[in-house]
Amino acid sequence: MKRNIVIAVVTAAALVGGGTATALAVSGDDDAPTTTRAAETRGSDSDDDGADQDDRDDRDDRGDDDHRDDRDDRDEARVAASGDVTAAEAIAAALKHTPGTVVSADLDDDEDDGGKAAWEVDVLGKGDTWHSVRIDPGSGKVLSAHEDDEDDAAEVRAALKGASVSAEEAAKAAAAKGTVTSVDLDDDDEKGWEVETASAGDWKVDLTDAKVTSDRDDSDDD
Repeated sequence: MKRNIVIAVVTAAALVGGGTATALAVSGDDDAPTTTRAAETRGSDSDDDGADQDDRDDRDDRGDDDHRDDRDDRDEARVAASGDVTAAEAIAAALKHTPGTVVSADLDDDEDDGGKAAWEVDVLGKGDTWHSVRIDPGSGKVLSAHEDDEDDAAEVRAALKGASVSAEEAAKAAAAKGTVTSVDLDDDDEKGWEVETASAGDWKVDLTDAKVTSDRDDSDDD
């Protein structure tokens, strides 16, 4: 209604003046929703662009993590393949130097010990004393050995109660699946040896019969 009144006044002024009238259209109340909708549309487009950028950033982050994981796996595989000492042999060498019960053996490719990669073997000795023994993956020689300040000896011994399969035997059993890069005791609800291989995934080795099965929990996480 307001728009019609403005147009009528402008038209009358043009006729009375006998010339050409230039009218400046001023939006009334009827135009406000249009302006609001346009602004909302621009805001929605900006939000969509921001969400798309966030999705791209998330994908990039996941891609970087996957790339690092793949690179780490390749590094472990390279070190394991270049060395003559298997996980089982590294465990045997560590026990010869430091008697006890091996709880884990991991191929450490960070080259922390004088620029050398090494098998890092954790041994639970007498008196619940923990030892960390590093074994050269090429020669089987002991690179270093020292005591660790661990306090979960009771849990480990409870998990191993009644077990007849050692870490060395678990490593040998899982070696049929691929090159073993890690052996660790699972002392949580699902007892057993957790074994990682360089190219064939993760495996669970039973503590009583050395049966090797796929570690489904890790597969689901991946």
